[in-house]
Amino acid sequence: MDIETCVKVASFLGAGAAMGFGAIGSAVCEGYTAAAANTAISRNPNATGDILTSMLVGQAVTESASIFSLVIAMILLFTPFSSQTLITAAVVLSAGICMGTGALGSGMGSGVAAAEACHGIARQPGASDSIRMNMLVGTAVSQTPAIFALVTSLILLLLDYSSHAPWPTIGAILGAGLASGLGAIGSGVGDGLVASAASRGVARQPEAAGTITKMMLVGQAVTETTAIYGLLISFILMFGNFPATDQIAPGVALFSAGLCMGIGALGPGIGEGLTARNAVDWMSRNSKAIPTITRVMLVGQAVSESTGIYSLVISLILIFVV
Repeated sequence: MDIETCVKVASFLGAGAAMGFGAIGSAVCEGYTAAAANTAISRNPNATGDILTSMLVGQAVTESASIFSLVIAMILLFTPFSSQTLITAAVVLSAGICMGTGALGSGMGSGVAAAEACHGIARQPGASDSIRMNMLVGTAVSQTPAIFALVTSLILLLLDYSSHAPWPTIGAILGAGLASGLGAIGSGVGDGLVASAASRGVARQPEAAGTITKMMLVGQAVTETTAIYGLLISFILMFGNFPATDQIAPGVALFSAGLCMGIGALGPGIGEGLTARNAVDWMSRNSKAIPTITRVMLVGQAVSESTGIYSLVISLILIFVV
């Protein structure tokens, strides 16, 4: 296979991965939101207008992750890449995988939050504006891991690697896509879990909407840290100019660094989201215990974070030491 064909094949595979994986999370949870809206309307038909509006707004935000994937897929399909090298083939494949996997978690997380907002409006129609605003903020934050993946994909496609040695640069490029793409899944889901609890809390206690939203953002901020670790490793791998070698080990080490951080971010992102979800939920039930609940939430999230830090340390060792 000649180099030009190799780049074209990699572009096709990257585009397919971007749109194929990128469609899963958004589609499933748009349906989940619609199912929740049907249930909510059955419970309170008088609030049909507000519930329908919230469903459509929530679905629109949920779909943004798959739109990011569509953009990357179209770029890969219709861009005539001037550089025809093995590095270019690695770039287009990595960009597609990064965006496709990176959209999974944000699509699912945003949909879970939107569904809970529909249920909340059915229970508390008088607070529909507060619930919808809280949902918008929470789902927007849930999209940030997908935005990290989008940024990584675009940087990969825009960087000039013409002066870089093919190996181990190919390993670094593939690792960069995995670090941001896989690393976004856990945080995207976790952010959505926190946002869903906040929508439920605002419906239960509308007068505490400001406090609940603030604590939601604190919980989501901590939940996002492992996705940021993935972005950090991606940047190191993308912008590093690693010395040429005919040994296979250095390239495999760089690839493994990205894989380690991407997979290692999955559990902490979801775990921290579960911790913050329950904390935000119970704040609306017992406002007097908010200071204590907040401390326990932050300590629990910090412990959950430790495994993500282990992955970060191993990734850095693979890049700089091995």
